[in-house]
Amino acid sequence: MEPSRLERLCLEKGLKMTEQRRVIAQVLSNSTDHPDVELVYQRATAIDPRISIATVYRTVRLLEEANILERHDFGDGRARYEEAPEEHHDHLIDIETRKVIEFQNEEIEKLQELIAEKLGYRLVGHRLELYGVPLNSTRRRPMK
Repeated sequence: MEPSRLERLCLEKGLKMTEQRRVIAQVLSNSTDHPDVELVYQRATAIDPRISIATVYRTVRLLEEANILERHDFGDGRARYEEAPEEHHDHLIDIETRKVIEFQNEEIEKLQELIAEKLGYRLVGHRLELYGVPLNSTRRRPMK
């Protein structure tokens, strides 16, 4: 099996890659849904049942510390993960289905830089998360 992008990043950073870490890296590389550790564990054990939840937690923490993974909290109390993106993007979270939609918008990017500049700062990073419901939803009250 060819190494995943995430596995290649691990090797470039000099991280030791055990077979179990390779499986976890592959699961994370193939994920498009920002899984939490439990979901990574389920997917990894479907490939290799010997992988423990502790191994998944340790591996995810290691990859996060190495800036290979990004951790997100989308308001549901669970840490979710994605590969550190090559290009910046923001997130829109459907609070009914918990679906996470990635998007890029140059106008928003420029506006954020302008705001920082007006306040006397040079923007060096940011994270934007929008929470919403579909336009045809009957839900009207805000998230808590």
